[in-house]
Amino acid sequence: MNPFPIVKTLYDSNRATILLFIGLVALAVALGVAVSAQERALRQGSARAADRFDLIVAAPGSQTDILMNVVYLQPSAVELLAPETVARLLAEPKATLAAPIAFGDSVAGFSVVGTTAAFVDRLSGPLAEGRSFAAETEAVVGFASPYPMGATLRPAHGHGAAAEGPHDSRLMVVGRMARTGTPWDTAIVVPVEQNWRVHGLPTGHPPGETRIGPPFDSAFLPGVPAVVLSPDTVPSAYGLRSAYRSEVTTAFFPAEVLVQLYAVLGDMRSVMDILTFTTQLLVVAAILAGLMALIQLQTERLAVLRALGASRWYIFAVVWTGVTAMIAIGSVIGILIGYGLAQILSIVITRETGIAMTPTLGKPELILAALVVAVGGLVALLPAALLHRRPLAETLRG
Repeated sequence: MNPFPIVKTLYDSNRATILLFIGLVALAVALGVAVSAQERALRQGSARAADRFDLIVAAPGSQTDILMNVVYLQPSAVELLAPETVARLLAEPKATLAAPIAFGDSVAGFSVVGTTAAFVDRLSGPLAEGRSFAAETEAVVGFASPYPMGATLRPAHGHGAAAEGPHDSRLMVVGRMARTGTPWDTAIVVPVEQNWRVHGLPTGHPPGETRIGPPFDSAFLPGVPAVVLSPDTVPSAYGLRSAYRSEVTTAFFPAEVLVQLYAVLGDMRSVMDILTFTTQLLVVAAILAGLMALIQLQTERLAVLRALGASRWYIFAVVWTGVTAMIAIGSVIGILIGYGLAQILSIVITRETGIAMTPTLGKPELILAALVVAVGGLVALLPAALLHRRPLAETLRG
């Protein structure tokens, strides 16, 4: 006999309670799905953001701070490379690109980054609008920057609440980068000479020279927070990393630091997974307790079915199917809610960090939901077995 018509009748007669139980399961599953999908999206997005930064060379210090500064544009205090080291890096024969990276200024909270036009090409490829800068007074903005072509900007020293008033320099927006999916999408990129000049430093060129970009004159180079190298071959990349790991420099691939950060993130996720699964078990246990009370209310109806000829196994199937189907429905709804939560979290994090993230549903999320259904199916055996073993006469007398 088909148990589903009876299950539907039981659902209809206890609709509010059943919906409550389904909602509890959905919320428990949604939490786990959202955490899992968002964590994976964060890994993928942060890794994509570092793709264009082949090798970073900086003064000795925290590689994490340097990575956050250079790739993710999070302001922090870092030591400067010595001018002679900068000169050596910019003349590195094994690199197809050597770009100095200079910070310190901002416009309305958006970072002003000094570098070369070649590095803008490396980040963006063909510009979405306009052209690259050709003078110290020109700037290229990121794809998501609010400033239009032709806008005049007045940078300020510092960032956030610590920023000083605008200094005397003016910048005109002459280009807009293509979307990169990185924090550089909101950056204001200027010739590194502009950054050096407004901070009272040599500009890499003899006094009076207005040309920007390489080649730089080593006699007039200041220090910089970092230099990004693009090695010409893979062996050269590892050779350069080894060569610039010394007492005066540190060199690293961004992936090296990200792996360490992901390990910490993975430990946090493990804790979250345990907490989430524990929550789900507690929800299932609470539902079981509620269902036991609900089934007691339906005992008379089930006993009538037995009296009309339904077998014990049919009653077992009705109870087990009703409980398991309810948990399965809640799990499916939970997957959808969790995916929606991950999308919302990604939008918020992208807005705050500039790292483009695209959460997706994968095998881990489906396995999580399947485990909840499996555990629910096992738990459902208990009330089904109790009714299966209860004698008909005793049930009718009750």
